Amino acid sequence: MSPRPDFDLDADAYRRRIHVVTVGPGVVESDLQDDFHHFIVTLRHDGERVESVAARSERWPWSTCPDAAVPLRDLAGMPLSRRFTAAGKWTDPKQNCTHQFDAACHAITHAASQRDERVYDLEVPRRDPDTGASLCRLWVDGVPALAWDVRWDGIVDVEEPFDVAPWKGGFMRWADEMLGEDEAERAITLRRACDIGMGRGMDLDGIPVASQLPQFMAGVCHTMQPGVVEVALRHVGSIRDFARDPDRLTADERMP
Repeated sequence: MSPRPDFDLDADAYRRRIHVVTVGPGVVESDLQDDFHHFIVTLRHDGERVESVAARSERWPWSTCPDAAVPLRDLAGMPLSRRFTAAGKWTDPKQNCTHQFDAACHAITHAASQRDERVYDLEVPRRDPDTGASLCRLWVDGVPALAWDVRWDGIVDVEEPFDVAPWKGGFMRWADEMLGEDEAERAITLRRACDIGMGRGMDLDGIPVASQLPQFMAGVCHTMQPGVVEVALRHVGSIRDFARDPDRLTADERMP
């Protein structure tokens, strides 16, 4: 049994858990849940290539998010890889739901590594509005893996190699080039959480349609594509708060 992470239960923290498990021969299930999302991706493979990918939406922020299960199917046929970024070279991540795609990437590396089970836990305390300060942490199977003291412009007081990591524009590419397979996957997973966690405390339910989100988000995912963003209605009441009860991340959070 894995140890329990030493969560800071006093922190006003965004939390994410990604539970990846081999459920049978050639079948991997990747369950991603956080304040804003709950998606379950099932990957089938033959030991060498992806045979199929299916996504189930349990909780989602915009009415169009579940439809992203369709472009995710384009991962069928790609060779299994221990590189988290390999799926993004096979098909366009921006045509997919970011979080369904991430869950699929975890499933692919899991299958390629022939692992039985892995759990990623992430904690991102709410950022200081002036400096962006937050201590962002990642545990893998309950064991501390990464801890970054971040500000708005990136990681501070950190040892090599993260002291030269580009925070905006190219972090995934840098991690892919500079880090080993597993190390890169962990770093990319924490970097993603640092961005998504900034939504904590925002009045997202006050945005009725995704086209009213900031312009810099245009085109970043399936819902933000032209022709989709204009009809992507807010799924009001979909946000959960796991700050003081991380164990609820393992609960069934289905929405009607």
